Amino acid sequence: MQYPRRPAVLALENGMTFHGFAFGDLDAEAKGEIVFNTAMSGYQEILTDPSYKGQVMTFTYPHIGNYGINPDDDESEAFQTEGVIVREIAKNHSNWRAVKSLPEWMVENNKIGIEEVDTRALVRILRSAGVMRGIISAGDLDAARLTERARAIPSMEGCDLTGSVTVNKPYRWEPANVPLGYPAVRTEQRRFRVAAFDFGIKRNILRRLSAWGCDVTVYPAATSAETVLAENPDGIFLSNGPGDPAAVVYAVETVKKLIGIKPIFGICLGHQLLGLAFGAKTYKLKFGHRGANHPVRYEPSGAVEISSQNHGFAVDATTLPANIIPTHFNLNDNTLAGMRHAELPVFSVQYHPEASPGPHDSDYLFGQFIEMMAEYSR
Repeated sequence: MQYPRRPAVLALENGMTFHGFAFGDLDAEAKGEIVFNTAMSGYQEILTDPSYKGQVMTFTYPHIGNYGINPDDDESEAFQTEGVIVREIAKNHSNWRAVKSLPEWMVENNKIGIEEVDTRALVRILRSAGVMRGIISAGDLDAARLTERARAIPSMEGCDLTGSVTVNKPYRWEPANVPLGYPAVRTEQRRFRVAAFDFGIKRNILRRLSAWGCDVTVYPAATSAETVLAENPDGIFLSNGPGDPAAVVYAVETVKKLIGIKPIFGICLGHQLLGLAFGAKTYKLKFGHRGANHPVRYEPSGAVEISSQNHGFAVDATTLPANIIPTHFNLNDNTLAGMRHAELPVFSVQYHPEASPGPHDSDYLFGQFIEMMAEYSR
């Protein structure tokens, strides 16, 4: 399949430039933090993950787009990343579920990508120097001018992006009949009512909560603790999301009011917000954890699970108060990957047990949330 393309430039804030060819919407530009993901599949789920808002995605797998795009694999209603960087875009796609190609989908969403970039070299730069701001353009090819424009892009530090990805009003999640590889776990026992804060929630989190026996109501990020507690849910879920957790001050204050009132489970940004609510500090990682093969050790048993991860910030384990127990550590760099309160029904992880894409090793965490709600409601 042939698709339109034209020469394009990727410019980084450090002055380095990469030349290639644009695909997707050739008249668009992509500006944001340049990051990379090491997953070998799941590009549609990655590109629709709200946690990537404000970021331009570099795929380390060299051939992207070969199985096209389908309506079931979206993790949100929007194409969330600002742009795409690949070594090679698939000229043809083939999958029984596919309804369009990746470039066609990007045109529909006014998103630009750049191919024929040495993504190995780019990732080595990002690993050595850290993630940095950048811009993709097929209209303006002046490297010096693009570099200056990249330097003017707001930093991710201090940036609250939850307002741009959250819902406008509460809604009840109605699970669709979409076969995604692993089935429901609880169907006949009591179902628990969960209030989920949407800081950029992925659909597969909602699917897994439902499959484990939860009736989920999703609330906008800025919903007050009083509004949620007035509905008397059995538990509170704090979702993933983009940006700097320390900038989401209103959510931290809300979480403080919820701790000790209801069982709480946090994932990714939700984990970081819990850490801040406990009194710990967060910090920006050099190049973040983004991929589907990150090893994590579960401290109570010593078992190692392979996890799906997507985050650029982390909770500083050295600043945790004495009543917060670390439960998981990332084995690549020994950063904190999970924690729980010593007495209260509150726990969280820094990674994505719902996967999509990624392995299902950590799905048991939803079961722990169920057990916690059952115990607390007795």
